[in-house]
Amino acid sequence: MPRITPLFHLSLLALAVSPVFAGDALELPEVTVTAKGYQASKLETAGASVVLEPTQRLPGDNVGALMRGQPGLAVQSDGAWGQNPVLRGQRLESIVLQVDGNRLNSAQPQGAIASLADLGLLERVEVIKGPSSVLHGSGALGGVVNMLTPEPTFDHAGELNGRVGLGLSSVDEGLQGAALLETGNQRHGLVLGGAAKRVHDYEGADGEVDNTGYESRSMLFKYAYSLGEYGHLHLNLQQHKDEDVWFPGSTKPAPAAVLGNLTIHSPNTERTLYAAGYEGEVGSGTLSVDLYQQEVYREIRAYSSGLDRNQVWNDVTFTTRGVRSTYRLPLGEAHLLSVGVDQWRMTGDPARYQFAGPSQNIQRNDPFSDGQIDSAGVFIQDDMQFGRLNVQAGARWDRVKGDADSKGSGASRTTKGLSNSDSNLSWSLGAIYNLQPLLNPYLSLGRAYRAPDMRERFEDATRGDGYFHQGNPQLKPEQATSLELGLKGNDGRSSYQLAAYYSRIDDYIAGRVTGQTNAQGLPIKRTENLDKVIIQGTEGQFAHPVGVVTLDGSFTWLEGDNRQDDEPLYRMPPPELTLGIGQPRALGFSWHSQVRAVKNQDRVATRFSNGTENDTAGFVTVDASLGWGFSAIAGMQNLDLGLTLRNLLDKGYHEHLTEGISGWEIQSPGRNVALTLRGEF
Repeated sequence: MPRITPLFHLSLLALAVSPVFAGDALELPEVTVTAKGYQASKLETAGASVVLEPTQRLPGDNVGALMRGQPGLAVQSDGAWGQNPVLRGQRLESIVLQVDGNRLNSAQPQGAIASLADLGLLERVEVIKGPSSVLHGSGALGGVVNMLTPEPTFDHAGELNGRVGLGLSSVDEGLQGAALLETGNQRHGLVLGGAAKRVHDYEGADGEVDNTGYESRSMLFKYAYSLGEYGHLHLNLQQHKDEDVWFPGSTKPAPAAVLGNLTIHSPNTERTLYAAGYEGEVGSGTLSVDLYQQEVYREIRAYSSGLDRNQVWNDVTFTTRGVRSTYRLPLGEAHLLSVGVDQWRMTGDPARYQFAGPSQNIQRNDPFSDGQIDSAGVFIQDDMQFGRLNVQAGARWDRVKGDADSKGSGASRTTKGLSNSDSNLSWSLGAIYNLQPLLNPYLSLGRAYRAPDMRERFEDATRGDGYFHQGNPQLKPEQATSLELGLKGNDGRSSYQLAAYYSRIDDYIAGRVTGQTNAQGLPIKRTENLDKVIIQGTEGQFAHPVGVVTLDGSFTWLEGDNRQDDEPLYRMPPPELTLGIGQPRALGFSWHSQVRAVKNQDRVATRFSNGTENDTAGFVTVDASLGWGFSAIAGMQNLDLGLTLRNLLDKGYHEHLTEGISGWEIQSPGRNVALTLRGEF
């Protein structure tokens, strides 16, 4: 694939904003996002964002898979289930992941916490790209991913409404179903939902990929009670459970030959959310208060092919309890002032056991005990409008403290030097000028930070990746300063978004392969701060009607540089381009086809990774879909039957961010034919 040049970027933009040639086209809805902390038009927001509609999903897909092929987004995966988002080259540790605005934390290295939600119960997924620490605190260097479920309303007049969906897929013999019910009146609002999924090992281009099947179940309960002119109370209860999840990308030769290969798997993984809150008018402004507890329970096992049993097992619960409050006060017609406080505590105490060897002696080997991270912050933000110019400025102060009772186990166990706290100041300044619907230039400048997570601080243990990981309790927080320039537009027919960004990250936290071994002969990967990292790139997307069809496309180009080791940053996604054509979804027949071209990645880290990152070949895939809409059948409204073909040419490939040692990377799914049926009532 030829190198993507700035000239090519400009040509895409020219196509996006050119006039409509002929024919009528469906109007594109105005898209709103919560990048400002409340719902606002994308054309009033100085930054890049993506709104993902789960209705485009396939059976077996999860939130991570939904992001593949989107501009500036990539997916890091170690299996069919374990697919975590990557925003502008920054992985999950540098992304704030939320469910209905509630922080979802986990320090488990295997698997993807982004998979702990069923797409069948989601309304949409908002992806805010770029530093967002002013509103979200630690971890928002790369951006925010917010998985949103339907909100209860008070306008159903006592009627019962809802939607159901069913999906079948060939590549994994998958079956998925979901149902949502909504009802309410002037006083009460209720949303109930349930979903289940079962997928088997999927077929790659070269045959079946072992250990890629799993099962999942989800439950959703949301209730709202109206206080009339005094606002409303709301309650949010969720549970998601996954069973028999394997991470084939973790497969590595064991240090002892008798053990064969080790593969990480999870017999049971659960996410539970309890949240309650209030929102209403207080004085001249609007007050919102939310309390939540989000818990992630993981059972992690290391299966030994030589012993034909689990050699390591680990049970851990990571619990995040938090409270946040925001007061939004209009100051005349030109200002909206937001002030708030945000506090959360994350706790974890993993219990880890392993067989010492063929003698089958069981040893306790906890990576750390009673870990805790406390974060407390205050912020202020002002949204200002001066004619066609929208300006947003904000600042936040946080204090983050980490501590644990002990680090490591056995002879390496220590209880000293584990406590560490940091204070951080974040700020942002953005402006967008609404010149005309299709021409809205913007600029955004900001500073964000990320405090180290629990395992980066305290872990001393062997992971399924074959390394002995050494944590560092005295790590410094990452500090990122970013600049973004962009253009965006939406005139109801055509839409586009173009962005160029530059981010300097000081004290970048990463695990370095040292070339040393521990007492058991395992290679050591030590967590440390890099002096300076640079990530820069451009991205864009467009949708443009031409006659009765719509052209669409996107591109991503980014590079990361490790200035300390004078080499490319470890595991950066390669450039990619998508081009599509189709008839927009509406009542009646619709279709769409898309080509995704991914360049080879030859900018790899050698010193930092000690030779463990390899070049990845480029590839091209082709997808197609057909849809038929029906107005009313058997009491169902807006019934939609869809047929989707993924990887139509049955291309054998793997993504650069796929986990696995050289030659053992997980092959992506082969040709897949999926049938979906969705309806409303």
